[in-house]
Amino acid sequence: MRVPTPEPSVLIEWSEAEWRPRANRHEHRVAEWTEPHLRRRSRGERHPVEDFLWDYYSCPPKALRTWQPGWGVVLTGDVSDFARLRGFTAADGRAMVDAALPDGRGDRVRWIRDLLQATRDRPARLGCFGLHEWAMVYRSPSDQVRHAQVPLRLGPDGTNAVVEAHRITCSHYDAYRFFTPEATGLNTLRPGLETRLLNEQPGCLHAGMDVYKWAHKLAPFTSAELVADCFALAREIRVLDMRASPYDLTAWGYSPVAIETPSGKAEYLDAQQDFSIRANTLRDRIIAVCDAVLSA
Repeated sequence: MRVPTPEPSVLIEWSEAEWRPRANRHEHRVAEWTEPHLRRRSRGERHPVEDFLWDYYSCPPKALRTWQPGWGVVLTGDVSDFARLRGFTAADGRAMVDAALPDGRGDRVRWIRDLLQATRDRPARLGCFGLHEWAMVYRSPSDQVRHAQVPLRLGPDGTNAVVEAHRITCSHYDAYRFFTPEATGLNTLRPGLETRLLNEQPGCLHAGMDVYKWAHKLAPFTSAELVADCFALAREIRVLDMRASPYDLTAWGYSPVAIETPSGKAEYLDAQQDFSIRANTLRDRIIAVCDAVLSA
């Protein structure tokens, strides 16, 4: 596991000899994710697993590639490129994130912080077994399945049977809102946009992926390294999310986590527990950035 880099809470200064290697390492790291995506996009190819983080979270590859130090760091040397970055101030060979929050930005930072803390502080509710993906295709016409280019591993009838044999406990609004009409009433919760602070919890795979969304939305307060750490975890979670889904992804190189079986359930639970712990570590880092920004 990548060791987290603590986010600065006080003003520190990096010379170009210090920050330039960081920028180069970051660019090399994220190229492993951005370049295959850009190649597929240039060929008009879709990928049922990898495309989700780019499409759903609306962070373009260029934004993920762009290095910046985050809140509380002053860069010196040739900082001309930073003068063009949103939220930066640069002059006289020095650049840093602008300390002046635009109208309403402080409220946004505070809301994200409160959501992350509320999620982190709840006990992880495990055992949902990724049934949100199954509920998104439950009794759905074949031409309306979300990933129509990917076959269902158990076929339509087998998929419906798995949903009907389980208790669905989805706590995530952005997953629940994509349930088919026939599946919404099967969920034990009714998560809504206005109740996110009350419902989100660290055992949820989608809440774990969302840590990347909040890190990205808080940039440039969050450092490029922190955003990349969140993207890396979200990418791992997305793989489990789809391996445990009703889709047959063997043609894309993914073996199924057959959550309809005892062994599949055990595999899912182990990974879900691990992801909940790792996502909370990232939540702590983002909350620290929010606190530093709000107290400035």
